[in-house]
Amino acid sequence: MKRIAGSIALLIAVFFLIARASEPGKEMASMEKMKSLVGHWEGKDKEGKPIQLTYHLVSGGSTLVERMDHGEHKDGMITVYHLDGNDVMLTHYCSMGNQPRMRAVGSDAGSISFSFVDGTNMKSEDPHMHKLTISWKDVDHIVQEWTMQSEGKDSPPIIFELERKDHTDNMHE
Repeated sequence: MKRIAGSIALLIAVFFLIARASEPGKEMASMEKMKSLVGHWEGKDKEGKPIQLTYHLVSGGSTLVERMDHGEHKDGMITVYHLDGNDVMLTHYCSMGNQPRMRAVGSDAGSISFSFVDGTNMKSEDPHMHKLTISWKDVDHIVQEWTMQSEGKDSPPIIFELERKDHTDNMHE
Protein backbone atom coordinates (compact mmCIF):
# COMPACT_ATOMS: atom_id res chain seq x y z
CA MET A 1 0.00 0.00 0.00
CA LYS A 2 2.86 2.39 0.85
CA ARG A 3 4.40 1.61 -2.51
CA ILE A 4 1.15 2.49 -4.36
CA ALA A 5 0.75 5.72 -2.40
CA GLY A 6 4.39 6.60 -3.12
CA SER A 7 3.90 5.87 -6.83
CA ILE A 8 0.77 8.02 -6.95
CA ALA A 9 2.58 10.86 -5.17
CA LEU A 10 5.47 10.55 -7.65
CA LEU A 11 3.09 10.63 -10.62
CA ILE A 12 1.35 13.72 -9.23
CA ALA A 13 4.71 15.43 -8.69
CA VAL A 14 5.83 14.58 -12.25
CA PHE A 15 2.53 15.87 -13.63
CA PHE A 16 2.94 19.21 -11.82
CA LEU A 17 6.56 19.51 -12.93
CA ILE A 18 5.60 18.91 -16.56
CA ALA A 19 2.71 21.35 -16.31
CA ARG A 20 4.92 23.98 -14.69
CA ALA A 21 7.70 23.46 -17.24
CA SER A 22 5.21 24.21 -20.02
CA GLU A 23 4.09 27.51 -18.44
CA PRO A 24 7.18 29.59 -19.30
CA GLY A 25 6.72 28.88 -23.00
CA LYS A 26 3.93 31.42 -23.41
CA GLU A 27 5.76 34.09 -21.43
CA MET A 28 9.00 33.43 -23.31
CA ALA A 29 7.05 33.71 -26.56
CA SER A 30 5.57 37.01 -25.32
CA MET A 31 9.04 38.34 -24.50
CA GLU A 32 10.32 37.23 -27.91
CA LYS A 33 7.35 39.04 -29.48
CA MET A 34 8.33 42.17 -27.52
CA LYS A 35 11.93 41.84 -28.74
CA SER A 36 10.65 41.91 -32.34
CA LEU A 37 9.98 45.62 -31.78
CA VAL A 38 13.69 46.54 -31.88
CA GLY A 39 14.09 49.52 -34.19
CA HIS A 40 12.65 52.97 -34.78
CA TRP A 41 8.89 53.61 -35.00
CA GLU A 42 6.92 56.76 -35.87
CA GLY A 43 3.28 57.72 -35.77
CA LYS A 44 0.74 60.23 -34.55
CA ASP A 45 -1.64 60.41 -31.63
CA LYS A 46 -5.35 61.11 -32.11
CA GLU A 47 -4.67 64.89 -32.15
CA GLY A 48 -2.13 64.42 -34.94
CA LYS A 49 0.94 65.10 -32.75
CA PRO A 50 4.01 63.15 -33.84
CA ILE A 51 5.33 60.34 -31.68
CA GLN A 52 8.57 58.41 -32.01
CA LEU A 53 9.47 55.17 -30.28
CA THR A 54 12.86 53.51 -30.29
CA TYR A 55 13.34 50.00 -28.94
CA HIS A 56 16.71 48.45 -28.14
CA LEU A 57 17.98 45.42 -26.23
CA VAL A 58 20.28 45.67 -23.20
CA SER A 59 21.66 43.32 -20.55
CA GLY A 60 22.72 40.59 -22.92
CA GLY A 61 19.43 40.72 -24.80
CA SER A 62 17.33 39.92 -21.72
CA THR A 63 15.77 43.39 -21.41
CA LEU A 64 13.97 45.60 -23.93
CA VAL A 65 14.11 49.38 -23.48
CA GLU A 66 11.53 51.64 -25.13
CA ARG A 67 12.16 55.38 -25.46
CA MET A 68 9.08 57.44 -26.27
CA ASP A 69 9.37 60.99 -27.58
CA HIS A 70 5.96 62.63 -27.82
CA GLY A 71 4.80 66.22 -28.03
CA GLU A 72 5.90 68.14 -24.97
CA HIS A 73 7.86 65.13 -23.70
CA LYS A 74 10.89 65.66 -25.96
CA ASP A 75 13.19 64.44 -23.17
CA GLY A 76 11.58 61.05 -23.60
CA MET A 77 9.84 58.59 -21.35
CA ILE A 78 11.37 55.18 -20.84
CA THR A 79 9.63 51.82 -20.46
CA VAL A 80 11.69 48.74 -19.61
CA TYR A 81 10.35 45.24 -20.40
CA HIS A 82 11.84 42.06 -18.88
CA LEU A 83 11.04 38.62 -17.58
CA ASP A 84 10.39 38.16 -13.86
CA GLY A 85 10.41 34.41 -13.40
CA ASN A 86 7.59 33.26 -15.67
CA ASP A 87 6.04 36.71 -16.12
CA VAL A 88 6.75 39.55 -18.53
CA MET A 89 6.94 42.78 -16.55
CA LEU A 90 7.38 46.43 -17.40
CA THR A 91 8.38 49.55 -15.51
CA HIS A 92 7.27 52.84 -17.06
CA TYR A 93 9.42 55.83 -16.11
CA CYS A 94 6.73 58.46 -16.61
CA SER A 95 7.01 62.19 -17.22
CA MET A 96 4.69 62.58 -14.20
CA GLY A 97 7.64 61.48 -12.04
CA ASN A 98 6.24 58.10 -11.00
CA GLN A 99 7.20 54.57 -12.04
CA PRO A 100 4.24 52.21 -12.44
CA ARG A 101 5.05 48.51 -12.83
CA MET A 102 2.80 46.24 -14.85
CA ARG A 103 2.62 42.51 -15.52
CA ALA A 104 1.47 40.85 -18.74
CA VAL A 105 -2.03 39.54 -18.06
CA GLY A 106 -2.94 38.34 -21.50
CA SER A 107 -1.35 37.62 -24.83
CA ASP A 108 -2.16 36.03 -28.13
CA ALA A 109 -0.58 36.03 -31.57
CA GLY A 110 -1.64 39.64 -32.13
CA SER A 111 -1.38 41.45 -28.80
CA ILE A 112 0.06 41.61 -25.30
CA SER A 113 -1.81 43.33 -22.45
CA PHE A 114 -0.23 44.60 -19.24
CA SER A 115 -1.97 45.61 -16.02
CA PHE A 116 -0.81 47.60 -12.97
CA VAL A 117 0.94 45.77 -10.14
CA ASP A 118 2.42 48.60 -8.10
CA GLY A 119 4.48 51.74 -8.50
CA THR A 120 7.15 53.85 -6.92
CA ASN A 121 7.07 57.55 -6.09
CA MET A 122 3.27 57.52 -5.97
CA LYS A 123 0.23 56.76 -3.87
CA SER A 124 -2.30 54.29 -5.30
CA GLU A 125 -4.87 57.05 -5.98
CA ASP A 126 -2.35 59.33 -7.76
CA PRO A 127 -2.66 59.62 -11.55
CA HIS A 128 -0.57 56.91 -13.19
CA MET A 129 -0.42 54.68 -16.23
CA HIS A 130 -2.43 51.61 -15.27
CA LYS A 131 -2.78 49.45 -18.40
CA LEU A 132 -1.02 48.95 -21.71
CA THR A 133 -1.98 46.85 -24.71
CA ILE A 134 0.37 46.49 -27.66
CA SER A 135 -1.27 45.09 -30.80
CA TRP A 136 0.56 43.99 -33.93
CA LYS A 137 -1.25 44.71 -37.20
CA ASP A 138 1.76 43.21 -38.99
CA VAL A 139 5.56 43.22 -38.45
CA ASP A 140 5.81 46.93 -39.35
CA HIS A 141 2.60 48.34 -37.80
CA ILE A 142 1.61 48.36 -34.13
CA VAL A 143 -0.93 50.09 -31.93
CA GLN A 144 -0.21 51.04 -28.33
CA GLU A 145 -3.18 51.68 -26.05
CA TRP A 146 -2.24 53.29 -22.72
CA THR A 147 -4.86 53.71 -19.97
CA MET A 148 -4.27 56.15 -17.14
CA GLN A 149 -5.98 55.79 -13.76
CA SER A 150 -6.64 58.46 -11.15
CA GLU A 151 -8.51 58.01 -7.87
CA GLY A 152 -9.44 54.47 -8.93
CA LYS A 153 -11.06 55.48 -12.23
CA ASP A 154 -9.72 54.74 -15.71
CA SER A 155 -9.43 57.57 -18.23
CA PRO A 156 -10.21 56.95 -21.89
CA PRO A 157 -7.23 55.19 -23.49
CA ILE A 158 -4.47 57.10 -25.24
CA ILE A 159 -3.91 55.38 -28.58
CA PHE A 160 -0.78 55.55 -30.73
CA GLU A 161 -0.67 54.01 -34.20
CA LEU A 162 2.95 53.41 -35.20
CA GLU A 163 4.87 52.34 -38.27
CA ARG A 164 8.36 50.87 -38.21
CA LYS A 165 10.89 53.13 -39.95
CA ASP A 166 13.86 50.79 -39.56
CA HIS A 167 14.89 47.59 -37.81
CA THR A 168 18.12 48.92 -36.36
CA ASP A 169 18.97 49.71 -32.80
CA ASN A 170 19.41 53.50 -33.14
CA MET A 171 20.56 53.88 -29.56
CA HIS A 172 23.92 52.29 -30.40
CA GLU A 173 24.73 53.89 -33.76
